[in-house]
Formats: sequence, structure tokens, C-alpha cells
Amino acid sequence: MTAEEWGRVDPDGTVWVRTADGERAVGQYPGATEAEALAYFARKFDDLAAQVTLQEQRMRAGQVSAADAEQTLRRLAGQIREANAVGDLESLLRRVEALTPLAQEQRAEAQRARQEARERALAMRTAVVEEAEQLAVADPERIPWKASGDRLRDLFEEWRRLQREARLDKHTEDELWKRFSHARTTFDRKRRHYFGALDEQRAAAKEAKERIVAEAEELSSSTDWGVTAAAYRDLMARWKVAGRAAKRDDDALWARFRAAQDAFFSARQEAAASTDAEFRENLTRKEELLTEAEALLPVTDLGAARAALRSIQERWEHVGRVPRGDLQRIEGRLRKVEQTLRDAEQDRWRRTNPEARARAEDVVRQLETAISGLESDLEKARSRGDRRRIDEAEQALAARREWLEQARRALADYSG
Repeated sequence: MTAEEWGRVDPDGTVWVRTADGERAVGQYPGATEAEALAYFARKFDDLAAQVTLQEQRMRAGQVSAADAEQTLRRLAGQIREANAVGDLESLLRRVEALTPLAQEQRAEAQRARQEARERALAMRTAVVEEAEQLAVADPERIPWKASGDRLRDLFEEWRRLQREARLDKHTEDELWKRFSHARTTFDRKRRHYFGALDEQRAAAKEAKERIVAEAEELSSSTDWGVTAAAYRDLMARWKVAGRAAKRDDDALWARFRAAQDAFFSARQEAAASTDAEFRENLTRKEELLTEAEALLPVTDLGAARAALRSIQERWEHVGRVPRGDLQRIEGRLRKVEQTLRDAEQDRWRRTNPEARARAEDVVRQLETAISGLESDLEKARSRGDRRRIDEAEQALAARREWLEQARRALADYSG
């Protein structure tokens, strides 16, 4: 429709607009033609229509908030109702009114979005609080303190970020902050208590280990190998139950303890190596004696063989210990020679002299006396912890007991 269909001009220049309620004067435009007057007020209508079109576009594009949209629609409706313009004002008003449900829907959607945002913010803030509370109630003996402390600081930064992004109502905000703050305080208090107790434990462990190290260093120069080795085992057992000192102290004390141990066991190893060399030399000498003893067989002159064997036995005793792995072998070879001579003597006793019984009894008594003396020596060596003397006495006793057993059998045979 044209402007002439919506308005008219009086001869005096008054311009009227037609509405559903009738005509309404919108102004005067004197000194102009009717077409010019109507065109002037039609342009005002076009301006209003352009504002309505723009509002429609912005609202449908979601470029204006619901509150701003409603405010603009109210303003446009008022302007249209009172507009000094010529055009289809009723149609323009209906277009504005048709936008109201959209504005209301957008308002409702905005409210839902704000509610959802509040709920998300509450959930995220609550999750931060609950995680902090879990850290605060954890078992102090199982807490990874550094990692947990770092995580608690991260949670605090997360709290501040969430607080900047979305505010909750004051009551909820205060309640959550009280819980979060209490969790942080509890965690800090437990950490101080734990490390305070740990410092006390480490101090006690350090003191105990210092005593152990002092004893170890005192023993490091001992040559009582068996007793001292046992003492070091006891010290190691005490070290293990003493607990841990601070790492720097623990490492330094352990270095001193190991140094003392190493000094002792190195000296023992050197001594053992020297003893092994001595034992190997003794083995060579005893093997030479065995060659000499075995040369007495077969027995042709019993008296000479017996005298030679006594000489060999005396030298055998003076030689000393041999390696343990060779002991049974060489003792067996010597016992074989001794047994052969005893058998020869038995035969002679049976063939020649009944007084051999008295001699046999004397041999038994001598061996029993020797064994008694060796047993006494063995007990003394054991009381002193003298490993070398113990081994020598045990070897000598083993030989004497074997001789005694053979002497007793010989005596028993003679009696038979």
C-alpha cells in the first residue's frame, strides 16, 4: 500500500494517519504538496519499520540478550502506538508483538542456561572440596606428602579460577569455602605432626647407629676372627632394626660402618690366605712323611719299623694342620701304616711274649692319658675362642682316639 492509502493531508497542512481506531493527526507540513507531506511522515514510518526488522534479525540470530530484547520490544511498541508517522502501524505493531514469545523463550532458555551453569559450577567446586577432604583424611603413613601437597596447591588455584568464572550464592559459597579451608588446615597440621615425629625417630636412629658404628670401628683391628665375625653379624642385625636416620646422616654412617667391616674382613682374608699357604706347606711335609712311613711296608724288622714309625709320628705332630679337604685322605694313609705295624705286633705278641698284655695295657693307659690332656686343651681353646688351637686339638684327638680304639682291640685280641 502507498502512503496515500494510510494517510491524508488537510488544506492547512495537517497530516492524518488511518488506524483501526480511526484517524489520528500526526503533525503538520505546511507549504508543501500533499505528496511531499505524506512522504515526509512515511519516511518516519519506514524508520520504525527498519528498527523492527533489525530487532527481528538480531533476536533470531541470538545477538541480543533476552532482557535487552524485551526492553527494546516495549520501547518499539510504545513508539509505534504514539508514532507521528504514516503507514501500516497496526501491522508493524503486530510484528513487534509477535517477537514477544521469542523473547520470553530466550529469557527462559537463558535462565535454564544460568541454572545449568550454577549447577556445573557447584558440582565442580564441590569436587574440588571433596578431593581436598580426601587428602586431609588419608593415613599419614601412606600419604605421598610432596605429591599430595602439590595437588592441594593445584586445587586451591582451581578453586580461585572457578570462583572467577562463576559465583555461587553467598551461603553456598561460604559453606564450601569453610569445608575447603578446613581440609587444607587439617592436611597442614597432619603434615607438621608427621614430620615432627619423623624427625624424632630419625634422631633416635642416628644416635643408635652412631653407637653401632663406634663399636664396629673399635672391632676393625681385632684378630680374634671367629668371635669378631659373630660380633659384626650382631651389629648388622642391630643396624637393620635401628630405623632410618636422615638420608645424609644415614649414608655417612653406613659408609663408616662398611669401612670398618671391610677393614676387618680384609685382614681376616689376608690371614686366611697366609694360613692356607702354611697348611699347603704342611700338607707337602706330611705327604713326604707318608712316603717314608709307607716305605716301612711290608714289615721285615718289627723293632726297627716301630722305632721309625714313632719318629715319623712325632714329626707328624710337629708339622701342624693341613687343608681340611686333605685331612681324611692323609690321616687314612698313616692309619693304614700304623694298623699294619699293630697287626705285626699282635702276631709277635701272640707268638713270643705273654708280657705283651702288660705293654698293651700301658699303651692304652698312655693313650687315655694323652686323650684326657688333649680334651682339656680343647676345652681351654674353646673357652678362648681360639679357632686354630681348637682345630689342632680336634685333629690330634681324632688320631689318638683311633689309636686308642686300635690299642684296645689289640689288647682284647690278646686276652682272647
